[in-house]
Amino acid sequence: MAASAGATEGEEVTNRQVILKRYVSGCPTVDDMEVVAGAVSLAVPPGSAAVLVKNLYLSCDPYMRTRMTRRSETSSFVPDYIPGKVLDTCNVSKVVLSGHPDFKPGDLLWGVTGWEEYSLIPNPAFCHRINHHEFPLSYYTGVLGVPGLTAHAGLFEVAKAKKGEYVFVSAAAGAVGQIAGQLAKLTGCYVVGSAGSDQKVSLLKTKFGFDDAFNYKKELDLNAALKRCFPHGIDVYFENVGGAMLDAVLRNMRPRGRIAVCGQISQYNLERPDGVDLFQLVGKHIRMEGFLVSEYAGEYYSRFEEEMARYLKEGKVVCVEDVAEGIEAAPAALVGLFAGRNVGKQVVAVARE
Repeated sequence: MAASAGATEGEEVTNRQVILKRYVSGCPTVDDMEVVAGAVSLAVPPGSAAVLVKNLYLSCDPYMRTRMTRRSETSSFVPDYIPGKVLDTCNVSKVVLSGHPDFKPGDLLWGVTGWEEYSLIPNPAFCHRINHHEFPLSYYTGVLGVPGLTAHAGLFEVAKAKKGEYVFVSAAAGAVGQIAGQLAKLTGCYVVGSAGSDQKVSLLKTKFGFDDAFNYKKELDLNAALKRCFPHGIDVYFENVGGAMLDAVLRNMRPRGRIAVCGQISQYNLERPDGVDLFQLVGKHIRMEGFLVSEYAGEYYSRFEEEMARYLKEGKVVCVEDVAEGIEAAPAALVGLFAGRNVGKQVVAVARE
């Protein structure tokens, strides 16, 4: 078993980690997390199939906020974070040592690892090898990773968007929204997005090719804004926000419209979620469906990866990233998501290789 270049097998090295200090109430702050100096031995357990990786890029995702609050075991699809323990999400890493026959030192992977410099993965069965080295590695935290897969599955498998339909995407300048909107345009839909700044609205229209967009913070009446953008109503809503936006969208859905519920970022920091008039679903025969991106791993992901790589090479899809430098910047980068400070997919570069 060999270590990757620059590492000595069995050596103990510093391993800086981001831990959750306490369960969060309300909007998270940088003080709810802490960067601590740990240590890791450059080794894998003898006879195991474990893999030791060096993390290169960490992904900041809104859903992480839901894991920072203690919930009942049945209230979520993913376990809570534990105070004093390392945060985790889907990141990009490089194999240092491997006891697994499918991975060797130097391989580049993406999958669930800790917010730390090195992670030991006991079972790498759900790690994905990075196949397209012609793109920035960070793309596998975004357009070629979970956010891109989420956009594709939500739009086509859940909402079943079709050519000629009217599509609305909230939080449209974020990691998922920017891809969902572009895929809808490639399908031949009329696409409108909402975002929280004029800069982001400009990006939606000039870089991502949305037909129209609006700054929801400047709209006194969201219902009126949607009627202005969709005088004939909405066929498909890619839901990322919840609350008042969802309520306004329901009033503007066309009969037999479809809503793919990806997330509800406006609700994550609330003690009591906003009420929504779901009776609109009845009279208009609207289908509203949540989904988990994990359902679309395996063969679906393989097809998606090749399709998206082709779109990127052809310039049919573009992506915008907001990259923070160094693991010390990770807590502030995550907190910034809930203030809308990021422009595009938020990534933390821990090591560039």
